[in-house]
This record gives sequence, structure tokens and C-alpha cells, in this order.
Amino acid sequence: MEDKFVMLYVTASNITEARNIARALLVHKLIACANILPKVESLYRMDGVITEDEETVMLLKTLESKITEVQARVSEMHSYQVPCILQISTISGNESYIDWIHKELQGDTPKPINLSP
Repeated sequence: MEDKFVMLYVTASNITEARNIARALLVHKLIACANILPKVESLYRMDGVITEDEETVMLLKTLESKITEVQARVSEMHSYQVPCILQISTISGNESYIDWIHKELQGDTPKPINLSP
């Protein structure tokens, strides 16, 4: 069975938290790419209270086989008690791009490097 490409939709409290999470996932070869969308407005109900906040959205490109470890790593680094981590299954896409994701996530985890801006 082929290891399928998936996207994960993850919200973070701010862009700094999103960047830190994305960098860690990249260093450990758990994702091939992260798109970070700063300052989205979120309205939600938590413990019966409707809340409005600014958040940052991450779209993480990975493989199905990596999801459990990505979720664990995001949960461990995240400031939220209940982080939003949703799998978006893909039906199809640019085959060259999907091949690139497979290539990027193969092999041993590289030695950590400083990715600070």
C-alpha cells in the first residue's frame, strides 16, 4: 500500500508558535512543507463560552505514516490544552509535487540546524 500524501490543518496562538512548531517538524522530517497563514479570526465555543480570537493557521504537508508522530509533536509543543489538528485527506494532486514530498520525508532524520531567522 502506498504511503498517501495528506495535509494537516493546525491552528496556533500566534505566528511565533507556528514557526517554532513548523521548524521542529521540518528538522525531524515529519513534514515536507508548512504554509503559515497569520492572523485569522476564529470564533469558537469552549466550555460553553463563545470566544473570538486571532490565531495563526498552518497547513502541513506530510505522509499518512507520519501523522501520529506529527500530532504528538504538535501537541507537546503547543500552548493550547486542546490543539486543533485536523487531517485533510487528498484525492489527487500534482504528481511531481507529491513525489517531492515523498522524497523529502525519506531517510534518516538530519542533524538539527539553527533555523532561527
